[in-house]
Amino acid sequence: MEGSLVLEDGTVVRGAMFGARRMAFGELVFNTNMTGYTEALTDPSYRGQILLMTYPLIGNYGVDLGARESDQIQVTGFVVREACPRPSHRDSEVGVPEFLTQNRIPGIQGADTRMLAIRIRTQGTMKAGLVPATADVDDALRHVRRMAHPERRNLVAEVSTRTSIEYPGPARRTIAVVDCGVKMNIIREAQLHARVVRVPYDSTSEAILALHPDGVIVSNGPGDPAHPDLVRTTVHTMRELAGRVPLFGICLGHQLLALAFGGRTFKLKFGHRGGNQPVKDLRTGRVYITSQNHGFAVDPESLDASEFDVSHVNLNDGTVEGLVHRALPIFSVQYHPEARPGPWDNQYLFRDFVATLRG
Repeated sequence: MEGSLVLEDGTVVRGAMFGARRMAFGELVFNTNMTGYTEALTDPSYRGQILLMTYPLIGNYGVDLGARESDQIQVTGFVVREACPRPSHRDSEVGVPEFLTQNRIPGIQGADTRMLAIRIRTQGTMKAGLVPATADVDDALRHVRRMAHPERRNLVAEVSTRTSIEYPGPARRTIAVVDCGVKMNIIREAQLHARVVRVPYDSTSEAILALHPDGVIVSNGPGDPAHPDLVRTTVHTMRELAGRVPLFGICLGHQLLALAFGGRTFKLKFGHRGGNQPVKDLRTGRVYITSQNHGFAVDPESLDASEFDVSHVNLNDGTVEGLVHRALPIFSVQYHPEARPGPWDNQYLFRDFVATLRG
């Protein structure tokens, strides 16, 4: 079945639709990973976005449902050069087209993904729509241009748990994870060190402290960190928890912690999404290869230098990748230490966090 990808700048790319045969709209972003499409499709940080993979063949090793980062596909649409029709891997349970169909998510293949990635890098991420051949492309373009940007929604509320969930781990410690769209591998890494309690993004400081946590992780998630609903809830809670319990922010959690201390965030032109982002630890001079998925960054000029040090920077564009509080057990990173784009470079961050835990 033929279909089209329609961008708000008027670009129309035609291809063959797979997965669910329906229209979908969102912000078009690209990811440079060669593998990890299952994790990317199910990463809550992609909520409200159409995901474009730059690697030309996607789906050749199928889908291992155990590799999901959440219980459903989170992207609104999927764009690839070629979707492999016959996957081959001992752990594969379903192919990518079937996986999309089961989750009612449309995809399109045959698109010139290189051209699209260059266009996004040049003009920035854009609103877009995936439409089947039976739809009117001009109507779809008008809708794309009219629709509100997805980040104006409280996307975190759409992906966060609504009730507390407990995960077993060493009973001598408890780590609370504020779920702003947490990836399951963050939960699994934390479980190596402690019993984990996953709580809703809008939990109060009183509710979190009632769990008697030895530390708190503020998770990754989608959307604008300065959304009013997040400032009113999560940011306010982090401000109240500071100094009372160790805090560790990951990705969106890093941005929320910066906001809690009076910092500002800004939207990147096309974001960092992939498994090969070089990050330098300014304290040691060592460079780490990191996995990233974010569209906003912290403005270093907005931070009080007497409170925070910038601990990590991105070597591609110089943006802030990590913060450390000078007096309190609080630190954060913009990238994903639970992801492993090759060697297990960044697991030390979980060990560093455990070293700050009470008791």
